[in-house]
Amino acid sequence: MVQREDVAFGADGGVTLRGWLFLPDGPGPHPAITMAHGYAGVRDHGLEPFARAFAEAGFAVLLHDHRNFGASDGLPRQDIDPWRQIADWRRAISYLESRPEVDADRIGLWGTSYAGGHAIVLGATDRRLRAVVSQVPTISGFEQGRRRIAPEAVTKLEAAFDEDERAQARGEAPRTQAVVGDDPAVPASYRTQEAIDFYLQPVPEGVWSNEVTVRSNRLARMYEPGTWVTRVSPTPLLMVVAANDTVTLTDTGLAAFEQALEPKRLQMIPGGHFDPYTTEFDQASTGALDWFRRHLS
Repeated sequence: MVQREDVAFGADGGVTLRGWLFLPDGPGPHPAITMAHGYAGVRDHGLEPFARAFAEAGFAVLLHDHRNFGASDGLPRQDIDPWRQIADWRRAISYLESRPEVDADRIGLWGTSYAGGHAIVLGATDRRLRAVVSQVPTISGFEQGRRRIAPEAVTKLEAAFDEDERAQARGEAPRTQAVVGDDPAVPASYRTQEAIDFYLQPVPEGVWSNEVTVRSNRLARMYEPGTWVTRVSPTPLLMVVAANDTVTLTDTGLAAFEQALEPKRLQMIPGGHFDPYTTEFDQASTGALDWFRRHLS
């Protein structure tokens, strides 16, 4: 029977990151997988089923909340810096290495959406990893922003970024906006019904709020993890791409896969960006599990 343990480990700036460690039955040391969520998500947003599926197959699994989110420390809350998250994730890898239940020479990484982009960067820059799974990944923040923001709305968006920067220069806290919302008069990162349903799914009280800093959106539009995809090799890379992804964009994922070097595998799944967590969970989790078994077992 899989055991779930609350764990904590330190990161730069005196920040404590918190997560769940899932341990499989049987004596260790076990091969291990480190996991984290995407843009403004927490571990309670549909990731535990993946972690449990991996642990039931014999992997130790660390699933942590990014700084400023969920159970992890960090201020300001709901603030996202992709490069800070990547640096913190290296500490998660180091923490896994330190656990006696883990075989430090057999650690893989699983990231989804925004963190699917992180998975590509970490796969290219941290050779402790023996396999990487990048699910519906962010490839180009610029291209995503260009397609999802109407041209006539860009001037207003840039003005909001600039006003937020001026306010911070005056000593004010970073401004915030909604993560999801269907009111066009209220700024939000996502407006589709599938995104609203995903982010507003029931989670324990107090672990998540529907807001994100405005500057997080600026950083997201600047984030280009796809530039690292040719450098992941020789670490094995599985990319899971949804056929109708309008969030991280199907065609950019496919183009990135074509650029990646061997060893690599592409898994196409039906549906949109949020379907791997729900209707296509079996396909997405089984594909990732097969990849980890092949390269970590």
